[in-house]
Amino acid sequence: MPSVLIVDDLLSIHEMLEAVIQPTGFNTAFATDGEKALSRYKSEKFDLVLADIDMKPMDGITLLKQLKQYDPNAVIVIMTAYASTESAIQALKFGAFDYLQKPFRVNELIATLKRGIEFKQFQNERMTSGLAPAAGASGIEARIIGQSPAVQKLIQQVRKLATVHSPVLLQGETGTGKTAVAEILHEALGAPEAQLVRIDCALSSEANFRDGLLGQNGAGGTWVQQAKGGTLFLQHLQCLPLDIQKELVSVLRNNAHTMRLICTTTEDLERLCDEGRFHDELFYRVASLPVILPPLRERAGDIPILAKHYVAKSTNPHFDASLVEFTEDAMAVLTSYHWPGNLTELFQVISKIASATETRIVTSEQLPLRLREIQHWPKLAEYLAGQEKQYIEMVLHACRGDKAKAAGVLGIDPARLG
Repeated sequence: MPSVLIVDDLLSIHEMLEAVIQPTGFNTAFATDGEKALSRYKSEKFDLVLADIDMKPMDGITLLKQLKQYDPNAVIVIMTAYASTESAIQALKFGAFDYLQKPFRVNELIATLKRGIEFKQFQNERMTSGLAPAAGASGIEARIIGQSPAVQKLIQQVRKLATVHSPVLLQGETGTGKTAVAEILHEALGAPEAQLVRIDCALSSEANFRDGLLGQNGAGGTWVQQAKGGTLFLQHLQCLPLDIQKELVSVLRNNAHTMRLICTTTEDLERLCDEGRFHDELFYRVASLPVILPPLRERAGDIPILAKHYVAKSTNPHFDASLVEFTEDAMAVLTSYHWPGNLTELFQVISKIASATETRIVTSEQLPLRLREIQHWPKLAEYLAGQEKQYIEMVLHACRGDKAKAAGVLGIDPARLG
């Protein structure tokens, strides 16, 4: 039987919860404060912790933080008596599985505990089966290309995320590879029949959202039902209408344990929350595991590797496209350009050149004009820290040694160029 540790400083609450919970198939244990609960959890390991938020000397939020620090996979449900949802949202922010607002109904309590236990069982199955690490590790480096510290960090994050079921929020500019990461995480489920249900929140109508996402009575619509056992992939989440966001919270409470949820955004959702343009509780439900994908201008050292990779994927009627090479001048232009379209734009440029060129060696003159016009290049202050010297040399070379012109492009005092 699944075990639940109940933490509350009122013995009457213990007795009431025991009478309600035990007949539904749970073993219960008790602690009267956070410190005792933490000690007991470390020695006995419970499937779920049900803790009141208002306790002394250690309150429920502090207990939550310390439990998650000790065991990141701990499943914790917080009980709160406050009329507002501020404390509940704070609990979600620090990793609570869910919250219950007093006074709560018995069926609501049992349903929440069952969802928490199902989630715990899912975690245990993935940890013991070995499927997720193997599937998650397969092909990551082949699909996330680069050797820069930012990319290596991203690869390690994706490798870890492949072993968990929690919602993931992928943040980054357009074209940075968010969809590729989502596909990798979906494949890590290790279930070939599982669906990746992809919804672009920037393109769907409110009627479609209500039918596809919300359904009736928080059960979830057709998209949610299709994603069960697989992945619900919500792109451009910042575009979801605010009233839909509020109703989506209850859908996720009821269904999050049945599917993988991956969301993407090109905006800072926390800032949108502060501005009242994004629902707080939805943010903390989807952003428990945020991943920031770096823009290409911050990993310019990866461009030669990416260019070679994209060349190899191209076809050319004149010769083997994989033989295409770029001159030093051409590569200097490629690594200096700002790439507002990031990986997508680089792929389009490289594949078009590799497919159409009649010469195996590509010079800077064969690159698109927008790449060669230095007014499109970034200011020095916008360039990747640690590579300023190399960038200055590139700009000076492009300006044919004209220091005044180079300083204008770089946005610095000409005196800095000697």
